[in-house]
Amino acid sequence: MRTLFLAAVLIVANPFAAFAQSPAPAAPSASVRAMAAGYKALTVCSALKNAEAAGATRTLESIEANELTGIYPELDPLVREMPVEIGERSVSAAWDDAMPPRTAVYSPGRGCAIQPVGWVGQSPEMFRPGLRVNEAFETAEPRGNAALLNEAVEQAFEGGYGEGANTTAVLVLQNDRIVAEEYALGFSADTPQRTWSVAKSLAGTVIGAAVQRGEADVNRPAAIPDWGREGDPRAAITLDQLMRMASGLTSDTAGNRTDALYFGGVGVDEQAPTWPLIAAPGTRFRYANNDILLAVLSIAPTFGTHPPAELFRRLGMYDTFAETDWRGNYMLSSQVWSTARDLARFGRLYLNDGMVDGQRVLPEGWREHVSTPSGPQPNGEQGYGATFWLFNKSEGIPADAISANGNRGQYVIIVPSRNVVIVRRGEDPAGKPFNFIPFTRDVLAALD
Repeated sequence: MRTLFLAAVLIVANPFAAFAQSPAPAAPSASVRAMAAGYKALTVCSALKNAEAAGATRTLESIEANELTGIYPELDPLVREMPVEIGERSVSAAWDDAMPPRTAVYSPGRGCAIQPVGWVGQSPEMFRPGLRVNEAFETAEPRGNAALLNEAVEQAFEGGYGEGANTTAVLVLQNDRIVAEEYALGFSADTPQRTWSVAKSLAGTVIGAAVQRGEADVNRPAAIPDWGREGDPRAAITLDQLMRMASGLTSDTAGNRTDALYFGGVGVDEQAPTWPLIAAPGTRFRYANNDILLAVLSIAPTFGTHPPAELFRRLGMYDTFAETDWRGNYMLSSQVWSTARDLARFGRLYLNDGMVDGQRVLPEGWREHVSTPSGPQPNGEQGYGATFWLFNKSEGIPADAISANGNRGQYVIIVPSRNVVIVRRGEDPAGKPFNFIPFTRDVLAALD
């Protein structure tokens, strides 16, 4: 007791004594600072240049207040302080006095690509945008209770579905007409935002279009050249298993963040094929960016004549930009920028079971394929199909509903039996999620 009492007296006498020996926080490593600079350069470049290409205007202040607020904790304080230099076709962020800045380079029609440290060359031109023929959506009064629908939309912007969530856009499509549409200050119908993992469902759609053309078969092993050595067990992984997050490959973090690919300047074809197998293909669900990167890489030979932008144009998605790494590999697991209206057009393709203007774009039955759980399933509120999440566990939501979900609150909810698409865009800070399942339930209830 005497020892405890004396210790207490000493602390009261000198309240800082107990902390005098605490080590100072370690300074961020060079790799973390370089990654933070890459994050900022690419985000600013994509937000500014893609908005300009879509006929909208963004400011650096708006990007810093939305896209660059509440990001990964280890990068957040660094990104806030790093200055950027904005050029006509590039954005650079300084990170070390002795090293070149991180630079993202813009190419018309396909957005920005982060360059490796020390490389400032132009990214390869892969696609030049064609004539823009944006279809104007018709608007209509909702079939149902307009007051309840408006209340749900307003609550989405006012924190009713998650305190601290930052909603930037809501659009509801019913019977091919917009029945609700609202944007936050600084955003509009022409403002592309990063889709994050909504891009995975876009990737599944690009794959489906290749299947329809006879250029891919989801039941065959994925065509990854690095797995061609005789005896490589990864050669047995099918394209469908990659789409279902059931490859059995290593994921070192939940979601397999792949920061080196997204912001570090590493090429998809350099890193994505290197992960080893740790489970038999088709036996384990593990949500991973890497699986979708590999799925897209496996059909890369088709992009010379049928790039993703061709499909987007076919759907009327002229304000959607599929970005690549600096080596020209598409990053359809996350790096797509799109508007709320373009994502509604994407959802409409699935309402129409893969048909556009009477022509089949996706194989017959593709919607059923991507919305059918097969093999291992995730825990949590939703099941998983093939690049789409399922509402097969949600009361009050039709069982045929599927969704494309992305980081920071990106959601495209497709309900074929109700002929409804719900798009919610956001820039939700880490730890402040948007509760999209009750929002979906409330919107659908209003449309009864």
